[in-house]
Formats: sequence, C-alpha cells, structure tokens
Amino acid sequence: MIYRGLRGIASYDAMESIRNTNEWLGATARALGAYPAFAMAPHPMFRLISAWGRVAERSFHRMVVKPDWDIPPVLGSEGQDHLVYVEQELARPFGNLVRFRVARREPMERRVLLVAPMSGHYATLLRSTVTSLLPDCDVWVTDWTNARDIPVSEGRFDVEDYAEYLVDFIRHLGPDLHVVAVCQPAPLALAATAMLARDEPAAQPRTLTLIGGPIDPDAAATDVTDFGNRVTMGELDAFMIQQVGFKYRGAGRMVYPGLAQLSSFIAMNAETHGRAFADQIFAEASGKASEHDKHNKFYDEYLAVMDMTAEFYLSTVERIFKNGEIAANAFTVRGRHVDLAAIRDVAIMTVEGANDDISAPGQCVAALRLCSGVPDANKAQHLEPGAGHYGIFAGKSWRLRIRPLVLNFMDEHGGATKPAPDEAPSRPSRKRRKGSEAIGDTRPGGPEDDSKIAV
Repeated sequence: MIYRGLRGIASYDAMESIRNTNEWLGATARALGAYPAFAMAPHPMFRLISAWGRVAERSFHRMVVKPDWDIPPVLGSEGQDHLVYVEQELARPFGNLVRFRVARREPMERRVLLVAPMSGHYATLLRSTVTSLLPDCDVWVTDWTNARDIPVSEGRFDVEDYAEYLVDFIRHLGPDLHVVAVCQPAPLALAATAMLARDEPAAQPRTLTLIGGPIDPDAAATDVTDFGNRVTMGELDAFMIQQVGFKYRGAGRMVYPGLAQLSSFIAMNAETHGRAFADQIFAEASGKASEHDKHNKFYDEYLAVMDMTAEFYLSTVERIFKNGEIAANAFTVRGRHVDLAAIRDVAIMTVEGANDDISAPGQCVAALRLCSGVPDANKAQHLEPGAGHYGIFAGKSWRLRIRPLVLNFMDEHGGATKPAPDEAPSRPSRKRRKGSEAIGDTRPGGPEDDSKIAV
C-alpha cells in the first residue's frame, strides 16, 4: 500500500511537472521570439516561435486554473443593466450550491437548479447555459470542488454521496423548483428525485429536465460505453487512479486526475484538436488572433480540468455503466432501494442530440420508461436534429430551439404565468422517437459549434 501510494504521488507529480515545464517552455519561446534585437532581422521564424510560445503558455497554464463565471449583466425591461453576483448559498466539502443573484430585480417565478457534471470540467462549462436562462429565471448551480483541493480528512465521495448532495440542495431550495441535469448527473438527479418521492414527497421539484444523460448506457453504444464495458475495474484502478501530490491541500487523496482525463478527451479527436492549435499558431503569427477569439473562448473552458475522487469515478463506471443500476431500477443508497417508479408528481422531460456521440440518442429517453408512476401527460422528450453533445445545452441548438421548449415545459407543469420567448417552436413530442446514430461534425472552434466535450 505504501509502495502504491508513493508510486501514485510520483505519477501525479510527474504529470504536473510535464505541464509546468511546457508552460515554462511556452513563456520562454514567447519572450525569445519577441526579443527586440530580432526585429532587425524580420525572419518569419521568429514570429512563429513567439506565436507558438503564446499559444503553448496559455494552453498549459489554464489546465490548472478554474475559470471565472464572468456572467454579463442582464438587460432589464426598461433597458437598464442588472449586474449578476455569484454567491455561495450552501457550502459543502465536495461541492457548493451557488446562486446567480441579479441585482435590483424581483424574484422570478421560474426557479431553476442546474446540476452540473462532475466529469473532468468545472461547472463553468454551463456558463452560456446560465447566461441564457437568467433573463427569464432565478438560477442556481451545483459547483463541484476540485478533488485535489479537498483534504483527506473530509472523507470519501462516491455516487451515493453525490445523490445525497442533490437531495440536500433540492430540499433547501424548496418544492417550487425546476431541476435541469446536464449529461453525467442525469441518472443521479433522477435517483435524487426518487429519494425525495420516497422520503419527503413535499420537497420534490416541479419538473425534472434531463439533457443528454446516460440513463441507460446500453441503449445506444458510443466510444464511452464501449470503453466502460471493455476495461475491467481492476485495470481502471491500477492505471487511472493516482494520489494527489504534496503541492495541493488534498495531498494523499486518491483521484482520477484532471490532466489524465484531458489527455483522454483530446485523444478522442486528436487530429481535429491538433489542426485547431496549428491554425491558432498561424493566426497569432499573422496578427489575426485576439484575446477573446473563438479558439480562446472555447479552449479556455475545454482545457480547464479538475480531479475527481477515485471512488466517485470508479463507482460511476461500475454502477451506472457496467451494472446499469439506474437502467435496471436497482440503484441503492445506504442499502435502501431507490425506486424510480415512486416518482409520480414530477413532470419529466428528456433532451437528446441526434449527433451526440458521448450520450447517444436512446440513452436519456429511457428515463421516461423507468418513471412508470408519472402520467404520460407529464412526460415529454425532444430529439434535436443535427445537434452534438455540446450543442444541446450550450450551443446554437440550445439557444434557438431547446431552451424555449424547456421553458414552455416548466410553465406548463410549474404554474408559471410568464410565457416562453416568442421564437419558441411547437412543444416537444410526447411520443417516443427513435434516435439517429449519425455522427456529426465535432470540430472544436467555439461555443457555437456542437463540439464533443465529455461531460
């Protein structure tokens, strides 16, 4: 055990050393390429060296920095700007409940809890989702903590703890709430709702919207599900889990490191990412790049990764993907069965992207079948044509089509009187549709595309 611990720390610190060295090399190349004396010999190689340095330094630096929320002001009905303050409402060791308070605005009828993924990226991945909802809703989000910063004394955190955190957050916000779970937390948000239905029915939310989540991973195969079925738990434990090094507060905690996750994300589409960075280097060299251009906006978020606790990662793979406990309605928390059929008073909607190759069509809509206690009139599902994983919660598909549908669904089942935006299309179909398994364009480039981000 001691040997494994030392090996794990050595591996963790080795990755951090590689990242730190590359950041230093980028800074050195940037400074060298910009040396004033080289201006007397304006060879394009010096500009390329400086451009590579700027891109490399920024890329490797943001891997260990949590992005700011940076939510823009909300435009009021009389044209005035309302500043948005990010406030911590509930503090927990492994994650906080964060509120986005809009200054000088009366409380909104729609109260929304966004359940952010704990799958390598920070909750700020949902920044554009939050921004799009704030004009019409009061919004809270689950802001999960980087495991490397949590002392070992705080104990373990697995899928059961995650579900209990959601129960606490929902109970705190009250029953006049709409819960929206994005990708990875969808099965656990469903379980948390069932736990409330069993133990505290009055605290259940009005609606539950599940976006691109692996409720039944075996319903449609993807690279993610294939990996989960192909690799044994022993292999995952031996090759993926490391021990946090001495640099951080969580020294000694067993984690699935964010840097290891990022390498997996990039490997899924290495050629496309490589082309994107090469294009950015030439854009920097030619003076066409800028601080907030499309590339930087996307990769500032994509490259910012966080560690997951080992027990959460391993229990997710084993219980959600391998054993399919949610799909089989066999999930338990502290030895008690969580019966999804106990949900009766919560309206449930699922959203899928036809070109989603992370959580393929069919995986999320399985929730409607499992919630047999919910009347058909309180169920809805939407399959977005041409949309990839990112697009269904943060891209153009979300803003133009899916968001209005979700707001309509909240109003229909939550008692809100404010209508959804005028551009809202017809309500989502209540008839289950077979999802396409086509793979769409996954070129990274910015929030406007439907790029694959494993969440």
